[in-house]
Formats: sequence, C-alpha cells, structure tokens
Amino acid sequence: MTKSAGRPRAKIRVLFWSPRAMVVTALALRLLVMGFVYKMQLDPAQDHWTFGWENGRVARSIVTGRGFSSPYPEPSGPTALMPPLYAYLLAGVFKLFGIYTTASALVILTLNNIFSSLTCLPIFWIARRVFGLRVAAWAGWTWAFFPYAVFLSNRWIWETILTMLLLTLLLLMTLHLEWSPSLIAWAGYGVLWGFAALSNPATLSTLPFLGAWIWLRHWRRGKNCTGGAFVASFIFFIVITPWIWNSSRNYGRFVAFRNNFGLEFLSGNTGDGSSPAWVNDLPDENPSEMKKVQRMGEPAYLAEKQQEAKEWIGRHRLRFAELTLRRMLYNWTGFWSLRPLWTLGGTGLPHILTYSLVSFLAFAGLGMAIRNGREGAVPLAILLICFPLVYYITHLDERFRHPIDPIVVILAAFGAIQFRRQWVRMTWERRDTSLSATGFQILAPSPQLQSKTVNRDAYSPASHGDQRLQEGALLLHRTPPVKRRARVNKFE
Repeated sequence: MTKSAGRPRAKIRVLFWSPRAMVVTALALRLLVMGFVYKMQLDPAQDHWTFGWENGRVARSIVTGRGFSSPYPEPSGPTALMPPLYAYLLAGVFKLFGIYTTASALVILTLNNIFSSLTCLPIFWIARRVFGLRVAAWAGWTWAFFPYAVFLSNRWIWETILTMLLLTLLLLMTLHLEWSPSLIAWAGYGVLWGFAALSNPATLSTLPFLGAWIWLRHWRRGKNCTGGAFVASFIFFIVITPWIWNSSRNYGRFVAFRNNFGLEFLSGNTGDGSSPAWVNDLPDENPSEMKKVQRMGEPAYLAEKQQEAKEWIGRHRLRFAELTLRRMLYNWTGFWSLRPLWTLGGTGLPHILTYSLVSFLAFAGLGMAIRNGREGAVPLAILLICFPLVYYITHLDERFRHPIDPIVVILAAFGAIQFRRQWVRMTWERRDTSLSATGFQILAPSPQLQSKTVNRDAYSPASHGDQRLQEGALLLHRTPPVKRRARVNKFE
C-alpha cells in the first residue's frame, strides 16, 4: 500500500525536475489559449490591419512581388521601418497558407507559442548554471504558467517572442563561453547575434557589455579569447551584411537595420502624456501623415521626423527628462496613470500590482545574487539594465520588455526562494526560543549549511525530493533540564 502510494509521488517529482515536461506543459497551455483568442487576428477592419500590423503589410508586399515595402495601410514604397527576420517568416507563412487567412493566423500563432514554450529550456539551463537546480525548476515552471508569456504569444503577431528566444539563448551562450575555448561555439555565438540583430536591433545594446564580460573572465584566468571573438565578429558581419547592402540599395542611402528612431521618439514624447505612446500622429492612424509619406517617400519623411525630434528635445529638455523617468517606472511597475482602472489591461491595477511584485522579486534576487558573489548573475544584470535603454527615451509597451522577461522570471524565482529560506529560518529561531523553557531545543541548519551551494547535478531526478528534505531537516534534541521542579515536565 505504501509503495503503491509512493509511486505517483516519485513520478511527479521526476516530472517537476524535467525541462521537457515544462516545455510540453507550456505549449499545451498556450495552444489552449490560442483556440479561444486567435479570431482577434482576423478582424477585417482596415484590410486586416491588426493581423501583424506593419509586419503583416510588409509580408504581404513580399509575397505579392513588391519586395520589402509598404508597412502602412496604403502603399508607400521601400521601407526601413522594421528589421527583416520576422517579416520574412510571416511572408513564408502567407506564401504557404494564404494572406490573412485563418490557417495563416493559426500557423504563425503556433510558431509564437512554440518559441515561447522552448524558452523554458534556456531558462532552466541558465538558472541551473547560476543558481542551482531548485531555482532552475521553479523558474522553468513559472515561465510555463507565466500569464504575460501566455498572453503575449497569442495577442501579438510581432517579433517579440522570437527576439525573446534568441536573446535568452544568447545569454546561455555567454555563460557557456565564459569557459569554452571552442571556435565552433564562438561561431555559433556570432550567428545568434546576427539573427538577433535582424529580429530586433535593440538587442545589440547588450552586445559590447556581454562580450566584455566574457573577455574579462578569460583574462582573469590568464586565457586569451581574442581568436574566438574575432571568429564571432566575422560570422556576425557575414549574417547581417547582405541585408544591410540590399536595404541600403533599395532605400537610396545607407541603412543599418532600421531608420525610424525619430518617428518613434516623437510618438513617445510629443503627446499629452495620458499614455506611454501617442499614436495619433503615426501614418497608420493619421490620414494626413499617410498622404505625406506617399507624397515625400519614406526616406525623406523619416529624415524629416529625425530633424523634428532633434529640435523638440532642444526645446523641451525638462519634459523629456520627466517622460523618461515615467517610462522607467512604467517598465518595471506598469504604473503610468494616477488613476489606474480595475481592468486587466496594461494600465489596470491588477496589472500594476502583478508587474510590481515580479519586478521587486527580480531586483531583490539580483541584489542577493551579487551580494553572495554569484558572478554568473552579472550577464543577467546587463540585460536588465541595457536592453530597455532605447525604450526609455522613445516609448514603451508591455511587449517591449517581454524579451527580457525570462531573465526577470529567473531572478524572481531566486529572490522568492531566498525570502522563503529567510522566513523559515526566522520561524525556527522563534520556536527555538519559545520551546527552550520546556527542556527542548530545535536545531535549525547552520548558516554555513544554508548558504552552501549544493551541486544538485550529482543526484538523479528521483532523489531530488529526498535531498531537499535532508537539507531542510530540523533535528529535535532533548536537552538536560537546568533545574528539576516539583512537577516534572511530562515530555521529559
């Protein structure tokens, strides 16, 4: 009876420590949600504008033979408004399953959900490498059920989910290259950086700092990784050069990845401040701006917006500083308006409370990791600090932070576990004090044992539960009475 009852528990423990179980569960949950919400992408208003937004328009232009062009509701010629990777992925889906069809919506959303679910793997491996197996398991399962991950992978047909997977893989490769001299690994690092840049150039804000961290780690051990760094850089430029050359030729002047900084800057800074972004002056929302794009052409139009952005910041420096600080707060708390609503949207109070709690645990976990000397936490801090910088000065949306949400979840899991350990220790100390008068003493694990890093990789998955119990075991010892009274304690 006891053996048969223990078998399900053993199986559950094995599944809890299994990254594959995390991926399967995450995918099943996301596909279930997709079945209820995919019709949002099929709204025929504005010729299916919400189906991929600008990415959908560019993908349609590619499939219909007009090349990488016309990101707005009306034809506008060659574009450098967005990077190419996700637009070409969506174009491939349109080519196989039809433009703006139900089948295309299901396929591209399924790909989003697969990207989001596969992110469980690098989350697990990163957390295991930096914090140990327990944090890895909790971080992986947290991501499987993370509501923002489930929602965003089904709400937006955009590059966000693909960028998130690539950036998380880059962090994992960064930790791997801390010790690896393999040129093949360095070449793969260059390929990943190339694809990440073609998915979202904002990822490049972290590149010099992650590269410097790898070099510094090698230098401290007396190693030289210059050859590997050269290979990675060479492969990176091989990946991005064809797109830069082709885009610059079609656009009429040099364009690295995209050319819309001025437009995005004005969108986030020139409005009335009632929302993080002011979309009423964008060509897809403003007919007069759309006609202006068609009349001037996108290169001249974006060059004009670039100049307007420079003039605006020269005249409104204090306003720009205020909005930048508000965006920084919004990025980590979701708080923008002084009157948040009881809605589930991006400005609702439930969203603000959830976002703030997760961010608090993440930064608390990061602080504990740095204080405890976990050097592998430095690349995680680099992503948290550097990736949002461009959005602080332009405009923000919850999906813009999502590429670093896996790092937030890892650090939040570590922070929550550390807080729980501290609470348990304080609880046992209080019980020890209250029971000492009865002649008993509860001995909690020593601080040295609690702070000791356990190599959980040395244990099989089936034994992890027992190992956790052994680490947290509290020993009840009888202590000799100090003085016998007339009535002997019945426990003695």
